[in-house]
Amino acid sequence: MDISPALLLVTGAVFFTLLIVLNKMLYKPLIEFIDNRNNSIKRDLENAGKNTSDVEAYFKEADQIILAAKAEAGKIREAALNKAKVDAAKKIEQKKSELEEEYTSFLKDLDAEKTEFTDSLSAQIPLFQEGVRAKLSQI
Repeated sequence: MDISPALLLVTGAVFFTLLIVLNKMLYKPLIEFIDNRNNSIKRDLENAGKNTSDVEAYFKEADQIILAAKAEAGKIREAALNKAKVDAAKKIEQKKSELEEEYTSFLKDLDAEKTEFTDSLSAQIPLFQEGVRAKLSQI
């Protein structure tokens, strides 16, 4: 085996030419693609971190809205209860006054019937006395 300097020189030139061509056509675009991909992943991670903080802010805002709604619902419920209590108290007072009027009317009617009954009995006392005398005389 003989080493041929011309062949060695041609082989070296082809090798270096291949390295230059591969570097320009394959390695640089591949490295550029990998760098772009790494940068894209880094940006996405940063955006995800920002999104997480945004989501936390939205959750806090939603919690504040819910608390405000609960407080407003409590106020509305309290107002409705107070109104219902006032309405119920009015109805109770109205019913009490109606029952009081009915009771006084009943007492007046009862007194009137009592006086009629006593007058009726007073008018019939002589008849009762005669009936009792008649019975006693029969005995």
